[in-house]
Amino acid sequence: MDAEKTQMTDSQTMKTFIRDLARKNRIAQKNKDELSRVICAKFMALPAYTAAQTVMWYVDAGSEVRTRHTLPEALQHGKRVVVPWCVVETNHLELFHLESMAELVEGAYKILEPRPELRQLPHKRVQPPELDLVMVPGTAFDLRGGRMGQGKGYYDRLLASVRRDAPLVGLAFECQIFERIPVAEHDVFMDLVLTENRDISGQGRGA
Repeated sequence: MDAEKTQMTDSQTMKTFIRDLARKNRIAQKNKDELSRVICAKFMALPAYTAAQTVMWYVDAGSEVRTRHTLPEALQHGKRVVVPWCVVETNHLELFHLESMAELVEGAYKILEPRPELRQLPHKRVQPPELDLVMVPGTAFDLRGGRMGQGKGYYDRLLASVRRDAPLVGLAFECQIFERIPVAEHDVFMDLVLTENRDISGQGRGA
C-alpha cells in the first residue's frame, strides 16, 4: 500500500511539474496568432474535416492555440459548428450549435461562451454522439496522444461520450509537447495532435 501511495504521489508531482512547465512555455510562445492560424489551417485540411458534417471547435482562452480568428471562416464551410460551454454548477461541458460569432459572450473563466438566452433553445443543443470530429485543447500532450488538461476533468467527461469513430484532434504549440506524460485511467488519448511543426498520431481510444 505504501508503494502504491508513493507511486501516486510521484505521478501527481510529475503532472504538476509538466502542467506548470507547459503553461509557462505556452505563455512565453511568440507569434501565437500566426502559429495558431497555421495549426487551425492544418485542422481544416484534414480528410476527417472534409468528411465531417458536425465539427466541435473550442473557443480559445488565455494562451491556448487561438481559434477565434478562424472560427468565422469555419462558419462558412456549410458544416454544423459546435462549441462547448462550461456549466460551473455541475462541472461539465454542454454543447452549442454556433451559427454566428455574435452568439458568443464572455462567460466563465473569461472564455467566450454562448449567450445565456440561447443555450437552452432545443435547436441549439447538441449531444456528444452527434459529433463527427472533435477539436480538443490541452495544457500538454505527449507522443502517444496523451493529454493533460487543466486538472478539472471537463473534457475527459465530455470525450467519454463521443462516438469512437469520431476522431479526437488535439491542438497545441510545439512547446506543449512532451515525450511522455503521466495519465490516469480516466484520461482520454487523442487520435491526432497538430502543432505548427508536425502531426502526431496518437493511440486514440481504441488502444
